[in-house]
Amino acid sequence: MSTAPSSASSSSTANIMLAIYEKKTTTLDLYRPLRNYIAMYYSEREAQNLDDDLQTLKSLRSDVERVPDPSPAARRDLLQSYFRALCLVETRFPISPDRDHINSVTFTWHDAFKQKQKASQQNIHLEKAAVLFNLGAAYSQIGLSFDRNSADGRKQAIHAFIASAGSFAYLRDQAATKASMGTSTTVDVSVECAGMLERLMLAQAQECVFENTIAKGSTPGVCAKISRQVGLYYEEAFAALNVAPLRDHFDKPWIAHVQLKAALFYAEACYRYGLELHEKEEIAEEIARLRSGVSGLADAKKNSKGAAAQLLDAISKLEANINRNLERAVKENDRVYLMRVPPPSSLPPLPAFSMVKPMPMNEVLDASKEKMFSSLVPDSSAKALSKYTEMVDDIIRTQAEKLQQGSELTRVRLKEMDLPDSILALEGNSTLPTDLKEDVEAVQISGGPAGLEGELQQLKDLRRVNHELLVQTEELLQKEASEDAQFRSQFGTRWTRPQSSTLTKNLQDRLIRFAGNLKQAADSDARIERSVRDHFQLMSILDRRPIESALPSLSRPIMSLDANEDAIVGALKQSLRQLETLGAQRAGLEDMLKEMKRKDDILPKLMTSTGSYEDLFRKEIGKYDHICQEIAQNIEAQEHLLMQIQAQNEDFSAIFNLEDYKASREKCYKQIEAAIGKYREIKENINEGLKFYVTLQDAITNVKQQCSDFVMTRNIQCREMIEDVQRQMAGLSFQDRNNSGSYNYPSVNPQHHQSQRPNTQPPADSSNIVHPRPQTPYYQPPDQPTVPAYAHPPYSAPQQPPPYHIPPASGAPYPPPQQQPPPGQEYGQPAYPGWRGPYYNAHGPQPGSHPRPPYTVPGPYPPPHQSGYYKQ
Repeated sequence: MSTAPSSASSSSTANIMLAIYEKKTTTLDLYRPLRNYIAMYYSEREAQNLDDDLQTLKSLRSDVERVPDPSPAARRDLLQSYFRALCLVETRFPISPDRDHINSVTFTWHDAFKQKQKASQQNIHLEKAAVLFNLGAAYSQIGLSFDRNSADGRKQAIHAFIASAGSFAYLRDQAATKASMGTSTTVDVSVECAGMLERLMLAQAQECVFENTIAKGSTPGVCAKISRQVGLYYEEAFAALNVAPLRDHFDKPWIAHVQLKAALFYAEACYRYGLELHEKEEIAEEIARLRSGVSGLADAKKNSKGAAAQLLDAISKLEANINRNLERAVKENDRVYLMRVPPPSSLPPLPAFSMVKPMPMNEVLDASKEKMFSSLVPDSSAKALSKYTEMVDDIIRTQAEKLQQGSELTRVRLKEMDLPDSILALEGNSTLPTDLKEDVEAVQISGGPAGLEGELQQLKDLRRVNHELLVQTEELLQKEASEDAQFRSQFGTRWTRPQSSTLTKNLQDRLIRFAGNLKQAADSDARIERSVRDHFQLMSILDRRPIESALPSLSRPIMSLDANEDAIVGALKQSLRQLETLGAQRAGLEDMLKEMKRKDDILPKLMTSTGSYEDLFRKEIGKYDHICQEIAQNIEAQEHLLMQIQAQNEDFSAIFNLEDYKASREKCYKQIEAAIGKYREIKENINEGLKFYVTLQDAITNVKQQCSDFVMTRNIQCREMIEDVQRQMAGLSFQDRNNSGSYNYPSVNPQHHQSQRPNTQPPADSSNIVHPRPQTPYYQPPDQPTVPAYAHPPYSAPQQPPPYHIPPASGAPYPPPQQQPPPGQEYGQPAYPGWRGPYYNAHGPQPGSHPRPPYTVPGPYPPPHQSGYYKQ
């Protein structure tokens, strides 16, 4: 094993990956034994003609023995060429300890992970298995050689790792079993080790895909699926490392690396999936996922002895990121959402998506087009082998179909007789049908009927928050109107602004409609509460754990004539056990068929046979006769047993009144289905109510902000008009003093007016009053500079949300909205002639123009713009 880091990194992944060292061999001369065999069994002339092929084979074997090569790619090409040559040698030269075979060739290979262990066989299958192992190792080294900082480097690394996985998969399926049949073997070429290495290489290929996904800036949901599949591949490799024969064969740092990578990418998937959940405001599940990820990292770190420092550093960084998001989510849930955090065990598995699979190596390693030793074996031998293979395949296909039909027949017949469910019911172990059980579990996971009270309380809380917002908004307008009336009373005709009521009519109308919406929604809430109370008894069956306790039980008869109930039940149960045994035998027979085909290799016999191929075929195909007979006996025995079970079940049904039990059970099923339907209906209505209140809250908040902007604008107008009235009154006082010298108006202090509000009325004689200029804005006199602080109001008025006064549609629990008024609609006439404040040219809401609503619905409910009750 070798490791290599890469500088390409995501937010938390470690980039150390594993490469496999090649197996080492001893020097071997294939030239002389094979040439002697050709000369002995064919002719010296044939041996001379094939000398070039023998020299090529010798050269390939010598190059394989020298492990150091210029590059991993050159090593890969060499191993592929040598493997194709071995395929040709296998079909033409019988290498074995037999006296008539080539028995002077012994292949010796050392274990790649335990160099002191070695295997020696007079069997070319060991040689082929070792070459396939080294081919997978070479591909793994190629994968580590690329710089994964670039997209092209990551793509090449992915290709190399899936090719490595394909090599190990080919070793597992085609050569490992044959190589392990000898008296001397090593663990590294076993089926278990090849399978483990295949999963490891797939994990590293998928990890490169994950790095590429992060580099492209994919969404958290996509990153989570890719990351989870990386973790699954590492978990499969780690599981194989913890069972025989691999358990004690690998160094602890090697195993620790695989374990940490599995935990790391599981936690990475939880982290990425948590980001997506946070965007959807599903805070409770986000908290559970993040806690699960942190727990997995903590468990893995306990066995991290010998792991690379870079990997441990990546785990620490990821752990810090998860903890930070977890702390944020917990705070938000405690302050805003108040959602119940589910236990990690109740969560469904994280979604995963595999982007890699082992590369098929059949074409790469196909030797059919090689010309080496082509003159040595006649085509008739190859055609004979193909014909025999077709005969074997036909037998296996026919027998496998018989076995599958037998299993399907058993399943159908037992279902018709309601077995073994009726036996289980008699023993008090009744179970629900799978679909119904899943529906009940879904209800219980979502809180069940008992959880509806909490959701009804949420409706009440939201309704209260909306009502408080509405009252606060109305108080803003009432206060402004009261102040305007006081000044109008104080200054009389000098106070030329329109009354507040003429400007706020639209706002007041909307507040009235909102109040009507709240009342209508309260009625809907009351109906839901009544529905919960009325149907709680029906739905209470869903709260029972386990739900099977609600099912009727199959009771024994009150009176027994001959007291043979136990005997009938016992006989029926014994027959069912026998039927189960026959099913297990069928599975074993099917495995035996496949194993026989896998080990059936008559090529050496074909190569040495001097008689008719047909005679050899009849002899060899006879090996399958005893399995075919066993399959036929199994099917026949099953048919007799099913007839016996049918008769026993008729007696059982008559004694235990099975028909009445079935009717009671179906009635219970319907009751449960009705409870589920009513629960879902109420749950859907509550969810609609929650969405309605949140949408209405946003609308009221929007109008409240508009009212605040209106009041602020009116206050600015008020101060400016007071100043103007002061100037008028000051000018009038000066004129009267010149005329009579005995009458003066008191000066008006705007601050004094705002704080003291005197009740003095203006003079009754209005002929001497100087009226304001109708076309000149009072807030910007010609002889004064513009006041920057009031050039624009600090808030821009948002667009009007839709009114809520349309009656609800039939059956809808909450009132639907009206369409939104046209943009830019004004709320009244100008404040007074010549004045056009910025408020009347209101734009849509700007970011940050009003704070986030103080109460929002927890994550499982759709956002407001998806609600059918309000579309902004």
